[in-house]
Amino acid sequence: ELLERVKKGGGENAILRHTQRNKKLFVRERLRLLLDDEDFLELSPLAGLDMPYGDVPAAGCLTGIGKICGAWCVFIASDATVKGGTIYPIGVKKQLRAQEIAMENRLLSVHLVDSGGAFLPLQSELFPDKLHGGRIFYNEAIMSAMGIPQVAVVCGSCVAGGAYVPTMAEESVIIDKIGTLFLAGPPLVKAATGEDVSPEDLGGARLHSQVSGCTDHFAPSEEEAYECIRNVVSTFSCEPVPEEDRDHDSPLYSPEELLGLAPLDYGCTLPVKLILSRLVDGSRLQEFKATYGTTLVTGFGHVEGHLVGIVANNGELAHDAALKGSHFVQLCGQRGIPILFLQNTAPQPAGPASISQAEAHSSRLKAQASMMAAVACAAVPKITIVTGGCFGSDSYIMCGRSFSPNFLFLWPNARVALVDSRHFPTVPPVGDWTGEELELKQLKAKFPSLLCWFYCAFKPVLFSALSRLEEESSAFYSSSRLWDDGIILPQDTRKV
Repeated sequence: ELLERVKKGGGENAILRHTQRNKKLFVRERLRLLLDDEDFLELSPLAGLDMPYGDVPAAGCLTGIGKICGAWCVFIASDATVKGGTIYPIGVKKQLRAQEIAMENRLLSVHLVDSGGAFLPLQSELFPDKLHGGRIFYNEAIMSAMGIPQVAVVCGSCVAGGAYVPTMAEESVIIDKIGTLFLAGPPLVKAATGEDVSPEDLGGARLHSQVSGCTDHFAPSEEEAYECIRNVVSTFSCEPVPEEDRDHDSPLYSPEELLGLAPLDYGCTLPVKLILSRLVDGSRLQEFKATYGTTLVTGFGHVEGHLVGIVANNGELAHDAALKGSHFVQLCGQRGIPILFLQNTAPQPAGPASISQAEAHSSRLKAQASMMAAVACAAVPKITIVTGGCFGSDSYIMCGRSFSPNFLFLWPNARVALVDSRHFPTVPPVGDWTGEELELKQLKAKFPSLLCWFYCAFKPVLFSALSRLEEESSAFYSSSRLWDDGIILPQDTRKV
């Protein structure tokens, strides 16, 4: 339902204005003309959903990975039905993430620009800092120096900072009658000089193709513009990725059953081999240290014919499990084998109550630190799928967002938080304090009266904090803030 809501962009009225009055194609129609087929990986489609930017339904731009002329590309496409493609802080963050992916994987970048520029009332959140809007242009320059091609289509308004995107690209196309490119616009010209000028005369397709030279190709229509860009991409020296003939087996158990292994709430840790048997080719896993540190499963397998090292939570990340994980990750690094992390971090054990328990706790922390370092330093591609919990320091060890996996995806049931709210008292409905007298009586027997008073006084605050923690732990809260690369359906995990 959320994905369908996002696909509607700015709503029916905005779509009508975009397609009928302005005679422009919808953003997904543009991608159908541009890409080899409709099969592409959309990145963070829920970014910006329900964030505190008034009635903005999404980030106002579509990012993803697909093929053009057989070559894998990253695309960044404005959705002008969302506030005229105006750039909000979450939109900047989404574009920067797409550029990061392009740089990491040396993928050609394609910009489809149809934007009203930055949303000025929020300029302090998208202009001055290091990772704000200007970083987009910095990245364009760095990618050009790295030899990563970038092309652009001006398929609508291209105003203010957005005007640098096509002019810094290696080649750009502008579409007649709908593509305009200028730093300000007719209203500001009128305000500054009193002159009336049309968008076409100030920065239209013919002006920039024939006079200024800011664009390299003139297209009479949108369809011809995307055909032109496909022709441009075909001239780059980047070789199409060879489609190797990999004869791979399907899992013995249907990947469709993965949906049944993603319950809304885990009452206990899910045996991870149930997932692996529906994920890897032929349900075959060559386990590493199979009988040692069994709360972490490690081993080699194939996914769609690709060899990967698998590191998967199977319970508490105990001392032995962390040592095993450290050893296995180092092996993958030495052999140049990509690593797939399946993260479902277990509850943290209770703190030590004796000297012997403290020593064991210390030993466990050292082993976890060793694995954390191994994960951070392994110079191989890393993909993390959060199948359940993503909590505390264990999430770092299992290559969470702060450890920069190449991609991080969540199942819809995933929970992302510093601590698991399930380990706290159940949050009662507001105003429902049934049984409080009994609770108070029990507390008085255990604690001094002052401490008891403090507990009762701050109980509403405690439960309010727990309610907020519960809300902010959801996969949808995470994905709307771009803490990941998107929520995926469990049964699509192999394909993604």
